[in-house]
Amino acid sequence: MKEFEDELYLKGINYIAGVDEVGRGPLVGPVVTAAVILPKDFVDERINDSKKLTEKKRELLYNVIMENAISVGIGMSSNEVIDEINILEATKKAMIEAISNLNVKPEHILIDAVKLNVDIPSTSIIKGDAKSQSIAAASIIAKVTRDRMMVELDKEHPEYDFKHNKGYGTKKHIDAIYKYGVLPEHRKTFAPISGITKV
Repeated sequence: MKEFEDELYLKGINYIAGVDEVGRGPLVGPVVTAAVILPKDFVDERINDSKKLTEKKRELLYNVIMENAISVGIGMSSNEVIDEINILEATKKAMIEAISNLNVKPEHILIDAVKLNVDIPSTSIIKGDAKSQSIAAASIIAKVTRDRMMVELDKEHPEYDFKHNKGYGTKKHIDAIYKYGVLPEHRKTFAPISGITKV
């Protein structure tokens, strides 16, 4: 999980930021991104792609990363921004925001699958969250951050079951949209919401 990082460390690069996003697929809420710079000597074998971890493990590792990271930056694009510029552009915008929210400027960026137009050398890695510890750490921070937001939204609108579906289009969520209507937090350009006229 440190192959990409170690290669850069050998070139004398010390500050490497892993960047990842969570929430491209849900029907509600923002896309959330994180940029994480880990110390050169930091290794935790438990850190993996957030999708492969249980909620309990993610919460635990979130704390480990926050305690050990040199810097963590979060970025978000709201559902309005997603509807306005599309999900890919909204993701890129949020990633750039996460990088700019780091309090240490990275010398190199490792990004999961996306190419960014930034003034810092970067490497885009397909399935990066399963190949790079830095990207995996960013995926955990982004996932826990977004999940916590969904749990908060669930308190306001329990009938949509956001606590469990995290905004994804489960049967219970979609049934609730047809029964109770579309919320301001819903992404209006995503199906089936885009096909519902009573917005």
